[in-house]
Amino acid sequence: MNVEAIESEPIISEIFNSERKMSEEVQPLAQEPKCSKQLMSYVRNIGIMAHIDAGKTTISERILFYTGVNYKVGEVHHVNANMDWMVQEQERGITITSAATSCSWGNYKINLIDTPGHVDFTAEVERSLRVLDGAIAVFCGVGGVQPQSETVWRQAKKYQVPIIAFVNKMDRVGADFRHVVDDIKCKLGATAVPIQLPIGSEEDFSGVIDVLKNRAYYFEGQHGIDVVEKDVPSKFSEAVQAAHNYIIESVAESDDEIMEYYLMDDRPSNIVLMNALRRCVVAGSIVPVLCGSAFKNKGVQNLLDAVINYLPSPVDIKETEGWDVTSGKKITRTNDEDQPFCALAFKVMTDPYVGKLIFFRVYAGSLKTGMKIFNPRTKNTERIGRILKMHANSREEIQHVENGDIAATVALKNVTTGDTLCDVNEQIILESMNFPDPVVSMAIEPKTVAERDKLYVALHNLSEEDPTFQTRVDPETGQTIISGMGELHLEILRDRLFREFKVKANCGAPEVAYRETITTNAEADGKFIRQTGGRGQYGHVTIKISPKGRGEGLTIENRVKGGNIPREFIKPVENGLKEAAMTGVLAGYPVIDIHIDILDGSSHTVDSSEIAFKLAASIAFREAVKNAGLVLLEPIMKLEIHAPEDNMGDVIGDVSSRRGHIIEVDTQSNFSEISAQVPLSELFGYTTALRSLTKGRASNSMEPSHFELVPETIKEKILEI
Repeated sequence: MNVEAIESEPIISEIFNSERKMSEEVQPLAQEPKCSKQLMSYVRNIGIMAHIDAGKTTISERILFYTGVNYKVGEVHHVNANMDWMVQEQERGITITSAATSCSWGNYKINLIDTPGHVDFTAEVERSLRVLDGAIAVFCGVGGVQPQSETVWRQAKKYQVPIIAFVNKMDRVGADFRHVVDDIKCKLGATAVPIQLPIGSEEDFSGVIDVLKNRAYYFEGQHGIDVVEKDVPSKFSEAVQAAHNYIIESVAESDDEIMEYYLMDDRPSNIVLMNALRRCVVAGSIVPVLCGSAFKNKGVQNLLDAVINYLPSPVDIKETEGWDVTSGKKITRTNDEDQPFCALAFKVMTDPYVGKLIFFRVYAGSLKTGMKIFNPRTKNTERIGRILKMHANSREEIQHVENGDIAATVALKNVTTGDTLCDVNEQIILESMNFPDPVVSMAIEPKTVAERDKLYVALHNLSEEDPTFQTRVDPETGQTIISGMGELHLEILRDRLFREFKVKANCGAPEVAYRETITTNAEADGKFIRQTGGRGQYGHVTIKISPKGRGEGLTIENRVKGGNIPREFIKPVENGLKEAAMTGVLAGYPVIDIHIDILDGSSHTVDSSEIAFKLAASIAFREAVKNAGLVLLEPIMKLEIHAPEDNMGDVIGDVSSRRGHIIEVDTQSNFSEISAQVPLSELFGYTTALRSLTKGRASNSMEPSHFELVPETIKEKILEI
């Protein structure tokens, strides 16, 4: 996302002299915009991100109320929040899926996405931030920077999304605005600049002070709808002056115009300073910090003003980079009106009434119903049937959507998260999104044969919606395995299967796929002889088996001489050996990393057959491995842990208690990267345990590494099962 500083921003100069009662900083335009680029400058695509229970959804509900979308205030605890529309969200009081809506503040349009705060649903935050121009980072006035705050902050920085911070819950016992600001600086490494100060705290919190305007704001009337402006109480005068000086100093470090004022010991006007602050926010060098209490209806209108004043519009995103579909060369799309259409599909949702919904962000051009679009991934051309403006789970049909806007469409085939939708004649691929691999799995099976097809259709729909939800069939156990980002993630998906898709299924933990191998050489004969009165069955095979190194697999070599085993029966012998190796002998697990020599055998001119030699080879294999020091192997996972340095000792100790081996520890800043190898059987439920151990601040990823011998005590327990 290429963002250039704004040299001149008319918004602030227009709004600064306004007299509007509700919001003194938002005014209708002097004249209606006449081109799409002018319209785009009055659009804000923003998301609200935070740790779980910081108040994101409460802020979203207040925004919808104050902007006139809702006639009453929705509350999470009353289970009537518009943005938490899923049954599972209402029951648990948390946001699970990102919800999109649109509203107007003055003459400005705000496309708003409320994102989840739980780490299991981090993909929802990832794909939302990919298409947003700005974000509001919400922090609890008591908790400050919490574990998931760090995660979503890293995600926003990954996509270079400008941020303004809002310290919520200033009315709670223990709320400390200064502490939270320091937390943002220290833990997130951001240049946090307070542009507001709280008037009181905890039960005495009554309003906010705008540092730049040197005015106090109180929120009166039902639901705080009346914003009353007053003089700043005298006891806050010194604090406001110090905060104003800090704004100038911070902006001067990033903006040349303010630096000149600073070096000349001159004070810039508020309009000049606000314009410079906006340039810094858009460039990502400064994070303005505001405060309030959404639940007590204080400070949300001022937050909306800050969204308009400081977060970028689509016009500020000068160009979007992509790659030419044919040549693979890098190309760009600007926000000019004559650019060909291109958009990014960032979310897929199954709606029970309209079917498959595709949410997309337009980066260039415009889209109208009936237009043809091209999907570079599938090489398919499709016609747009309906375009929808979404409000959580309700929708409004529209005829076209402009550059910089967010909307949804239906009936597109085979479109997934991250797909580019573009002009048929001007094809481009935009940068997609990367999602972490699932870390928790469980087995699922239909209760009846009749439920099988319904289950597979439901799993397919869920995996289309959620890129971090994966399904597969284990070729060894035959189980259907579902994988996700955590136990809560899988619990929600399982609940949706039962309620939404009406599937009856049983769930359980998947089995660990152990392996068997040998430690010494051994030879054995295998004979299969059957005489039934007519033509019989005769096969005789002599083999030798030898151990190989880990990961070298199964190899077979034919060393039969003199034609004792006719050539046409060699292939059945090899097939018999391979099939026998798949079922194993010790505990029924596949035998790996061995070499088999077919040494000799004998045949009968009448009774020998392919099936006889296949069964003889299987018998020989089983006899040989029994005499070759058969042992059990277990899968070892490569485990990568990202944990705070303060918790490193506890994390390493826990890994060791799980029979793990620490490979490397790399400490950077306040976090440590720990690489380890741990048996898979010890890692079920590990993600939850790790979060508990580090108060949710650590994350991990794992992938298969190799197989190792199972310790004798563990082996005995496995064989008893």
